[in-house]
Amino acid sequence: MAKVDVVRLARRAAAYEWGMWRSLARWVLRRPHPVAPGAETFGYGGVVQPILGVFIALSALEIPVLDLILRHTIGWPTVRHVAIGLGVWGVLWMVGLLASLRIHPHVVDDTGLRLRNGVSLDIRIPWTAVARVEARYRSLPSSRAVQYDPDDAAVLNLGVGSQTAVDVVLREPLSVRLPKGPSAPVREIRLYADDPKALVNRARRHVPAGVTRADG
Repeated sequence: MAKVDVVRLARRAAAYEWGMWRSLARWVLRRPHPVAPGAETFGYGGVVQPILGVFIALSALEIPVLDLILRHTIGWPTVRHVAIGLGVWGVLWMVGLLASLRIHPHVVDDTGLRLRNGVSLDIRIPWTAVARVEARYRSLPSSRAVQYDPDDAAVLNLGVGSQTAVDVVLREPLSVRLPKGPSAPVREIRLYADDPKALVNRARRHVPAGVTRADG
C-alpha cells in the first residue's frame, strides 16, 4: 500500500472516530444537529438498533466478569486495568456508533434530499436531479453500507441491515460523494428508512416532475 493511501486511510479513521465521539456527546446532551426551517428528519437505525443493544449489553456484562477472572488469575494490576479500560472503551464505542445513527438522520427540505449513514456518509441530492421517489423494500446480497447493485452498476445501494426501502430515480446519471471518493455516475440511489412511506410522501411535495409513488 502506497504511503499516500496509508495517510488517507489514517485520516479517514481519525475523522470517523472523532465524529462518533462528537455524536455520543450530542446524543447525551440532547443536542441534535440543526436543520433548516420546514425540514423533516427520518431515522434509519431501527433495524440495527436491537442488535447493537444486545452487543452493548453483553459487552457491558463482560467487563466485571473479565475483571473477576483477571483478579484471580493474573497478579499484574496493570494488565487488569488495561483490559478493563479497553472493555469500557469498546462499550462506549458501540454506544457512540448507535448515537451516530440517531444524530445523523436523513433530511428532506426545500433544497433536496440529504442521505446519511452515521458520520461516514453524507449525500445531498437536489430536487432538480430527482425524477421520482418510490417506497420499495429490497434485500441486498451484502451487509456493506455502500454497494453497487450486482445486476446494474448504475444503481447505488445505501443499505442498513442488508436492505433498502426507498428508490430515488435520478433524471440523469449523477456522481455522489462516498467515503472513499466520488462514485461512478449512477441513475438510481436506493436507501433505507425506518418509515419509507413517510419519507416518500414528504418528497412528493418537492419532486418537480414525474410520478412519485408510495407503495408497500
